[in-house]
Amino acid sequence: MSTKEQTLKISGMTCSACANRIEKGLSRIEGVEKANVNYALESSSIVYDPTKTNVNEFRERVERLGFGVVLEKVDFDITGMTCAACATRIEKRINKVEGVTKANVNFALESIAVEYDNSQVETSDMVNVVKKMGYELIPKQDGEEKMDHKEQEIKKQQRKFIFSLILTLPLLWTMVAHFSFLSFIYLPAIFMNPWLQLALATPVQFIVGAQFYKGAFNALRNKSANMDVLVALGTSAAYFYSLYLSIEWLNAGSVGSPELYFEASAVIITLIVLGKLFEVRAKGKTSQAIQKLLGLQAKTARILQDGIEKEVPIEQVVAGDVIVVKPGEKIPVDGKIIDGRSAIDESMITGESIPIDKVAGDVVIGATINKNGSLQIEATKVGKDTALAQIVKVVEEAQGSKADIQRLADRISGVFVPVVVVIAVVTFFIWYLAVTPGDFRSALIPTISILVIACPCALGLATPTSIMAGSGRAAEMGMLFKGGEHLENTRAVDTVVLDKTGTVTKGEPALTDITVTEGYSEDEVLQLIATAENQSEHPLARAIVRGGEEKGLTLLDVTDFEALPGYGIQANVRGKNVLVGTRKLMREREVSILDSEVAMEKLEAEGKTAMLIAVDQKLAGVVAVADTVKETSKEAVARMLELGLDVIMLTGDNQRTAEAIAKQVGIAHVIAEVLPEQKSEEVKKLQDQGKKVAMVGDGINDAPALATADIGMAVGTGTDIAIEAADITLMRGDLNSVADAIIMSRKTMRNIKQNLFFAFFYNTIGIPIAAIGLLAPWVAGTAMAFSSVSVVLNALRLQKVKL
Repeated sequence: MSTKEQTLKISGMTCSACANRIEKGLSRIEGVEKANVNYALESSSIVYDPTKTNVNEFRERVERLGFGVVLEKVDFDITGMTCAACATRIEKRINKVEGVTKANVNFALESIAVEYDNSQVETSDMVNVVKKMGYELIPKQDGEEKMDHKEQEIKKQQRKFIFSLILTLPLLWTMVAHFSFLSFIYLPAIFMNPWLQLALATPVQFIVGAQFYKGAFNALRNKSANMDVLVALGTSAAYFYSLYLSIEWLNAGSVGSPELYFEASAVIITLIVLGKLFEVRAKGKTSQAIQKLLGLQAKTARILQDGIEKEVPIEQVVAGDVIVVKPGEKIPVDGKIIDGRSAIDESMITGESIPIDKVAGDVVIGATINKNGSLQIEATKVGKDTALAQIVKVVEEAQGSKADIQRLADRISGVFVPVVVVIAVVTFFIWYLAVTPGDFRSALIPTISILVIACPCALGLATPTSIMAGSGRAAEMGMLFKGGEHLENTRAVDTVVLDKTGTVTKGEPALTDITVTEGYSEDEVLQLIATAENQSEHPLARAIVRGGEEKGLTLLDVTDFEALPGYGIQANVRGKNVLVGTRKLMREREVSILDSEVAMEKLEAEGKTAMLIAVDQKLAGVVAVADTVKETSKEAVARMLELGLDVIMLTGDNQRTAEAIAKQVGIAHVIAEVLPEQKSEEVKKLQDQGKKVAMVGDGINDAPALATADIGMAVGTGTDIAIEAADITLMRGDLNSVADAIIMSRKTMRNIKQNLFFAFFYNTIGIPIAAIGLLAPWVAGTAMAFSSVSVVLNALRLQKVKL
């Protein structure tokens, strides 16, 4: 028995106990002889029997234990693919390469994404493997280079089509000879000459059609079949049969006009090239979302060096640079405002149309627009680390990934071509031996039609074009799906679990109520307590101060400020002794609070934090602070309920506060007083009841629950850890995006099913019609070419979705 040794880089270990756990877990896999995990090097060495286990099992075991396997990722563009069967074949072959753990080919994007272990395989190995198959892998190009490549491809197809059309039009004219009802159309006798037809058809067959012969040769050499095999077989049969009849006509003394089919082979090739031209153009449109996103980026930045402003290319900006942004300009990179204030239009990133006021200390996002004030910004994230770059990366990965339904389509297209060839051969012999015994011509026509109409291009484009268009449109509206499978699976969600703080609510306390006793005015008391609380850093204190500032109140001078932990604060404001705090504080200072008890209980029943106010030992009023509900939360919950979803609020807050918030937004089911580590357990309980759960959260403590849920949705205003753990990022921080994401998923899946229907419709209806001789080869060519176009055009409808 020969053993192999595998090295894995492991992430997420925090101590040697983690290393021991991984080592034990790996050692228990059948076929593993020895496993060593080195905590210091963050790597593992595994000796195993390759007949019993493999690298993917090791990776799955490590991930089940809660750690990650660090793999290299590489993206290539692919040239030479002509249909879905090519894509399936390349994907299978790359997945068999030692060291490759996962490879996804996207036929619509003409790209492949590969995850691999660089200790076992290099990118050059992959390039060579694919080259032997007759295709070419090119390192992923940036947006502009990719567009140039697409433009070149379109021009190339245009030249081929025009050349082919010029030669085919006279041949097309000769088709009237096949139909007696078209006998009234004038047909020049020269066009019926077999040698002229041969001269016109040959360049189309072997120059324009060379791509089909080359593709067919590569496919057959690799023991598979694709669209090129069908086209090459069908057109070659028509061409060489016509050539045979021409030679016979010559031998017979060139009497009369033989019934030739040169025009069938030429028309089929011309129509397929036209279909490919439309397809390339339409496929370019499906990836427009990425081009739009890339177009948002500023090209230059104005940096401040030694008091002098200097304009530099965006690539030269580094973290720490101070950037000057004038009104109306794009903010070049992510950063923090250090001077100035302005309204920032973030609609291009979040989909939120109303500009947001920003002041010194606030964070700004690159590619957003500074509306009115001059700003100085310290660059914090540049290049590939900016929010825009991350969004582009997520959208590209989503468009390059596969939905489960696409894997089914790939499996079908993998066996489809050989089955069609068998059907075509059987049809030929049925016609030749039974329907029209000995009539080769009559048997050939249905055979050619079957071979031509059955090309699986539309089948291969059905899913990826919809995924590209759907995920791109979703990104424009502020929803980032991290993969095609998430765009597919979101439609099945029937239960939405909402974290309370920062998701349903704003996540920061705000002043909600102030009531005063007789002899005081609201503004007078608020000015006193805001002045006193301004000395404190407590979140509740900051809420009161903000409340005073929003009312335009001026803060006064303070002396003798004292924070009383667990009780409140006391301070001297212009000679008045001010107390703000709990009942206990008032009792200790012998302040009578009987008159305020009803107001306190009412506010606390609403889930608010109520505090008593005393001025010079006399009760002056009650102030309440609460984490207020987002303005859009009630409407968003109503939309979710309309979609037939169960909506549950999950929070660590006490039951009374949680129910008060839930009541405000229309949520009937509340799970309260849950510890952070218990959130994922609550999600699991719902899944055990057979529910498909989407978890929506924004904090570090939500990350385990986001990962456990069938679909994790992170609010984009939340922490990086939550966003990393989620399947969908909602950039707006607005719960309406939850309903939008589910609707977008449902619309995309409906679109995919329509596309698959179109693809199967052409083939399943076309093959029997062709088999009984009712479908001319040129009609079959037209139907095949436009099946792909109809699928792509249908997918493009997703780019116009409005929610």
